[in-house]
Amino acid sequence: MSKSDTSQPVIDVEKVTFSFKEHRALERVTFQVWPGSLHGFVGPNGAGKTTTLKLICTLLRPQLGRITVFGHDVREDMPAVRRRLGFMPDHFSLYRQMTVYEYLDFFGAAYGFSQQQRDRIVADVLALTDMERRRDDLIQGLSRGLQQRVSLARVLVNDPDLLLLDEPASGLDPRARIELMEILRALKQMGKTIFISSHILTELAELCDSVTIIDRGTTRYSGPMDELLQRNSVQPTYKLKLESPANGLIDALKASAGIVDVTSLDDPRELRIVCESSTPDANTLLRRILEHNVQFVSFGPDQRHLNEAFMHLTQEGVRS
Repeated sequence: MSKSDTSQPVIDVEKVTFSFKEHRALERVTFQVWPGSLHGFVGPNGAGKTTTLKLICTLLRPQLGRITVFGHDVREDMPAVRRRLGFMPDHFSLYRQMTVYEYLDFFGAAYGFSQQQRDRIVADVLALTDMERRRDDLIQGLSRGLQQRVSLARVLVNDPDLLLLDEPASGLDPRARIELMEILRALKQMGKTIFISSHILTELAELCDSVTIIDRGTTRYSGPMDELLQRNSVQPTYKLKLESPANGLIDALKASAGIVDVTSLDDPRELRIVCESSTPDANTLLRRILEHNVQFVSFGPDQRHLNEAFMHLTQEGVRS
């Protein structure tokens, strides 16, 4: 599968089962990830997310079922799979006594790049992750958020087409999380396919265009993010924040087809819009809002209702 081929999924997981002794970690898991997407992989702790990631990146081998990455079977063509992907685990594997530059240069050498190539590559990934000023800092002296950036920069050294990120925002403060998400958006715009695991659906709601929800080793949902609410009989609900209160907007929207209710929140500039399950997509709804000549600050799914959809699909507790 070439970089320009968008007719085949980048990741194709088909009825995959995997067990650790008597513990069944995955049971006929099935989903696809398409080229250029930013795909969320969501589930409670212990749902099987890390096991699935390790299978995709060839650290584990499927016992039943089939996984292909860019058309290559992960069991039969491991070198071809590994050349196309970068895996960032949920724990740091940093050589803390190295400087940032030394660490990235070391991995560039491991990939077989010449010194001239490594100098260019390291400069590029430092710029992309906004770590140029930290080039000569020891890794052990960096904050967790900056160490996370170094880990991401290391993943990018071989210019992979697919990024597999396991809980990349875990333990980060709000500012570091926002900055990380901006870097991921930039990578998506560059054409990378990004597969990001998390146990928090709302963390990925505005970032991902598609999502797979896994619980107790089985697939509960896989598809576009904006269809998640409709798929699970939860009324699509959006939050709109205006630059200033708009008189008459609530009544006007209530009279619009497909809108069930519009309410003002504690801040009079913020509205919650509840729609029928058959309502047009978010872009169409936003165009309707703009017809009323209002200036808005933000518009997107109401995270509270995304949580309801997530809880509807998953079960209480962690599988023993």
